[in-house]
Amino acid sequence: MKLMNRRNLIKAMIATGTVGSMTSALSGCSLPVDEDAKPKVIVVGGGFGGATCAKYLKRFDDKLDVTLIEPKESYMTCPGSNWYLAGLVEKEYITHDYRKLQDKHGVAVIHDKVTDINARKQTVTLSDGSELSYDRLVVSPGIDFRFDAIEGYSADVIEQIPHAYQAGPQTDILYRQIREMKQGGTFIMSAPANPFRCPPGPYERVSMIADYFKKHNPTAKIIVLDAKSKFSKQGLFMEGWQELYGSMIEWFGEHDGGAVTKVEADSKTVHCDLDTFTADVLNIIPPQQAGKIAFDAGLVDESGWCPVNQETFESMIHRGIHVIGDAAIAGKMPKSGHSAASQAKMCAAAIVSQMHNWAMPRPKNVNTCYSLVGADYGISVAAVYHMQDGKIVGIEGAGGVSPHGATLQFRKMEATYANGWYKNITADIWDT
Repeated sequence: MKLMNRRNLIKAMIATGTVGSMTSALSGCSLPVDEDAKPKVIVVGGGFGGATCAKYLKRFDDKLDVTLIEPKESYMTCPGSNWYLAGLVEKEYITHDYRKLQDKHGVAVIHDKVTDINARKQTVTLSDGSELSYDRLVVSPGIDFRFDAIEGYSADVIEQIPHAYQAGPQTDILYRQIREMKQGGTFIMSAPANPFRCPPGPYERVSMIADYFKKHNPTAKIIVLDAKSKFSKQGLFMEGWQELYGSMIEWFGEHDGGAVTKVEADSKTVHCDLDTFTADVLNIIPPQQAGKIAFDAGLVDESGWCPVNQETFESMIHRGIHVIGDAAIAGKMPKSGHSAASQAKMCAAAIVSQMHNWAMPRPKNVNTCYSLVGADYGISVAAVYHMQDGKIVGIEGAGGVSPHGATLQFRKMEATYANGWYKNITADIWDT
């Protein structure tokens, strides 16, 4: 066993690309580690944020007693799920389990649902009534949906009108509906207002569905009704849509009156100021908020998201609890899988540093987002972030966006990089 000290922590962080200069203070109370003690850290949620944090807590200090609580025994990722809808990858490609975390890295994995978090007692209660205590808690709850934001849309109709924005059974429903849609039919997607999980996700989705229709239903029509007047990588997506699919995809933004206000589930009809539309397949992605357990634990503010110390990701509401990933208010970082994994590593370093009463390396968070517009047509955006006046902000000149007007060979290269990015980040979290 490697002796854990600040130097080894810094070396480990350098290896993950998450460290810059040093900072001298952390919020909260330090928990100095006795050489024979095993402080308990519980991580709730086994997605990009939670699984990464659990693994890196053990990597940064293998003396910690780390428990990951996640209901599902296997995890289908939202990144890559649009590729599955297009038939470019099999479901197994985007599905991962927790065996390596447990067997190789020493993380105790409990497949159960957390029903209560008691910040005062520092306990977590599971669905079977058992209670676990912790010294530090990390909550990575992902998203939930504001179903009441659109009249007529609710959890009761998602079998007919899937959102497919939590990968799994919903993805399979949409996959089947796309393949069963009549020739020349109309696919309609409603995209939400900001903030929401994976800003380019809805537009990659319609791209991938167009890729499938081009091969199997070439007279189909796609209509995007958007609650925003602009969206992530808009110019690049529209350039690709025109180049690959001609007039198949129509996008109407909020300024066009495209924000959906009402849904009639039985007829798959949507209402907006622009017009009333009826679909053969209707995909509603509703407005979003932090996952339910964050609300139950009192970790959210009036925005519906979780305010945190953006350096350590410790909750601004409950000391001793850290919130990472989509649910956290993380400055300029988008709500993405890569962001969640980056935040998770910094959170793990913060917890280890805090327990040892060390100065923590100042964070450099990163985000990379690849999107496929076609099977061999990729686009990307990347950014590097640092702390400024207590907020996460982008570093000017770091990162970048794919160029407009690039050759098809360049776009094909980016598509190859997209697949490489996915394999590497998921291997780092679940598979190695």
